[in-house]
Amino acid sequence: MSEQKNSLPETVLPLRPHHLLCMNFFREYGYSDDFTANMSEVIAELNSSDPMVRLSADTDIVCRKCPHNKEGRCDTYEKVLRYDIAVLELLGLRENYTAHWSELKKAAQEKIISVGKLDKICSDCAWFYICGK
Repeated sequence: MSEQKNSLPETVLPLRPHHLLCMNFFREYGYSDDFTANMSEVIAELNSSDPMVRLSADTDIVCRKCPHNKEGRCDTYEKVLRYDIAVLELLGLRENYTAHWSELKKAAQEKIISVGKLDKICSDCAWFYICGK
């Protein structure tokens, strides 16, 4: 009789679609020290383990330390929802699409960033001066 291993399902991390863009331009500073530390940790983990990520226009692993996160909801919800919808449209995806981080990162780079469509999404973001160069 062969030994069977119990395998746990792979964790799927939630990620707002527009954070696919933010992570490409993150420069180790941001809203607060807690936010910056969290973003650095999230990016390092995503890049090192290439986990499954579910795109969701809701509070995610980046938002957990953001000062705009008020009891689980972004206080600039309408604006970031607009960003999320635009990213999904340009990627040709729907909310709750799940894929490996590397696939989503590559898609954002190829279909949005490298073809100059960033300003169509988030030119009114407070951090656009970093990304839009």
